Amino acid sequence: MSWQQQQQESQGVVLTGYHSNAEPLPKSGLYAPSCASVPDNQATLPSHRTGNDTVQQSENTQHGDRYGPATFTSSTKISTDLSPLHHPSSAACPRSQLSSSPKPGSSPRHSPNSRPKPRPRCQRYNSQDSLDEMQMDDYWKEVENITRSGGGAGRGEGGGEGEVQEDEQQKIPEEGEQEEAWLAEAGLARLFDDSLSADQEQVEEDSAVFLSTLTRTQAAAVQRRLTSLQQTLRRRNRQHVPDVRDIFRPPEKNEEPSKPPSKGGSENGQKDVTSAEIDTEMNVEIAFSEQALTYRDNHQSFSTSSGSPDDKLPNFKLLRDKTGQTRIGDLSPLDMKKVHRLVLVEMTALFDTAGIDLKAHKPIRVKTKESGLFGVPLATLLDQDQKRASGTKVPFILQRLISHIEEEGLDTEGLLRIPGVAARVKLLSQELESSFYDGTFPWQHLKQHDAASLLKQFIRELPHPLLTVEYLSAFIAVNKLPTKKQQLQALHLLVLLLPEANRDTLKALVEFFQRVIDHQVKNKMTLNNVCVVMAPNIFMFKGFRSKVTEQQEFSMATSTTNIVRLLIRYQNLLWTIPKFIVTQVRQQNMESQRKQNKERAVRKLLKKITIDKPPDKAIFEENSKGFIRVQAPQFSKVSMVVQLTEHLQAADVLTRFLSQDSSVAVKREDLCLYEIGGNIKERCLDGETYMKDLFQLNPNAEWVIKAAQR
Repeated sequence: MSWQQQQQESQGVVLTGYHSNAEPLPKSGLYAPSCASVPDNQATLPSHRTGNDTVQQSENTQHGDRYGPATFTSSTKISTDLSPLHHPSSAACPRSQLSSSPKPGSSPRHSPNSRPKPRPRCQRYNSQDSLDEMQMDDYWKEVENITRSGGGAGRGEGGGEGEVQEDEQQKIPEEGEQEEAWLAEAGLARLFDDSLSADQEQVEEDSAVFLSTLTRTQAAAVQRRLTSLQQTLRRRNRQHVPDVRDIFRPPEKNEEPSKPPSKGGSENGQKDVTSAEIDTEMNVEIAFSEQALTYRDNHQSFSTSSGSPDDKLPNFKLLRDKTGQTRIGDLSPLDMKKVHRLVLVEMTALFDTAGIDLKAHKPIRVKTKESGLFGVPLATLLDQDQKRASGTKVPFILQRLISHIEEEGLDTEGLLRIPGVAARVKLLSQELESSFYDGTFPWQHLKQHDAASLLKQFIRELPHPLLTVEYLSAFIAVNKLPTKKQQLQALHLLVLLLPEANRDTLKALVEFFQRVIDHQVKNKMTLNNVCVVMAPNIFMFKGFRSKVTEQQEFSMATSTTNIVRLLIRYQNLLWTIPKFIVTQVRQQNMESQRKQNKERAVRKLLKKITIDKPPDKAIFEENSKGFIRVQAPQFSKVSMVVQLTEHLQAADVLTRFLSQDSSVAVKREDLCLYEIGGNIKERCLDGETYMKDLFQLNPNAEWVIKAAQR
């Protein structure tokens, strides 16, 4: 064989060609059930130096047969400019994959790489916990498919009509704007702006109550933003800039500063995070940022990157709490506002502890469609759907596409991965726009892969990303956190911060993805297969690729895939509210009530004496004997007395109620026992809540059975 032929065979391979449902998949290939090993024919030429990086050319022709004819190119010089979004632990792109930069305007997938020895093809869909480079080929395949279908402009391309508007939907805040926006979202705008129209005394009192319930790491996060803003305002020569020390007063000489709980435990009996806690147990009683601070203090001599997205996913589980788990939707809107403020501060404190500075983008209002299905804001979609069915939380079109895919069967091989025919999908989307609400769309003729393509098109054509412009960079920055547990904790907080419409839609999607994964034996779509295909559709909104460099796109590939992976894998944990947040909400309510009672003590006392004395006495006598009165004003049975025992749970109370009132036509799963008043506005109780423990936590609450409002 001549030297020229050897050199040609050693070049990288550009993977081209796509399978669609218009052509059958070959029986052999990476998704086939056979376990034929791939021969190791790699031959490496002498390395070439470019700066400080070694670039090697290797033979990689065995991957070309799956995608079609192989195209040979030569390596180009590596770019050593790493993306700021890249982190050492993310393993976003193997060193071998960075050996050459893609041509301008092309996907990084087209880069000739020197790859490690491939695994047997039968392992392609067996691994649930680690990502390999062969699986990431589907990511770049999906990116190119999105670009070709007009779903996103390439790098340096203007895109189609309306693309300029989409390119301007986010803006980097000017100096001081980010701090102002953050403090305003946390409900602390009064700390730097006295000109607000709200009642100043009431707002200042609310801010004081809020600040009094913060942990040391949460208070430090507020103080850091306030100090930064004060320095900016002083440079602008603004008047009346309060000193941060007037807000966060140092402790008196006879007072000791707050300290983290000792290793033996805390005053309230909670186990400290540094004690013998199983690493896979999610402790939601101690603030995540406090746990991260303890971890940082105990691992100062170690690398900050102890985990990577390629590590196997632990089987995390929540520590069971006797007062019950609180899910999103269980609390009243008033308490959820407090949750949002606390979660924002806690999320920022968690990233601060890891030394990660979040640069939130500022959304800009752009012209969007006011009706239709694709390219319509979620809020607009829900408004038009709620006129047809009140209480709708997920757009009808998304619900219908998901149900159609499931009705036709989740066993279709390559579901979500294999695209539909582009021309047919375009016509189908136009037909849906015109006939969906009329009920005349021919669903019986819609093929599985076309339906999946329409679903992905709906997600990526949202005028603003599903994860929002404000928090998209924070989702990506999750990968910079040092451990899988902290990454999961950060995602937990970010899900809580999403607007309700985005959060409900995301929940419907990840639940659907899990049902697809449950049929992986036949459809060959594992957790990893699903997430590498869906990550570009969730993170690459219109105009995205024209704003990032090739190296940033490389870095984000595995990073964003890891985020989708965590969202799917731990969805049962993410849509709950951590106990420490609920505890802080209770503390705020108690502190607010204490101040109100102090101001109106005489008037309330007279009211109780003249009006409320008999029922209060009766309730006191019941409670002192270990009984609670459960009311059901929505049903014929007004109330019943229940004796508190060590093992009595909320589900037992509902069972007793249904057994005593046979006229109730509501299903058991649609009923909920509510905790109302005392130190909480309203809370739907988890069925496994131990009533005696909750009563001791909130003795002044009322207990009401009614239809669940989630």
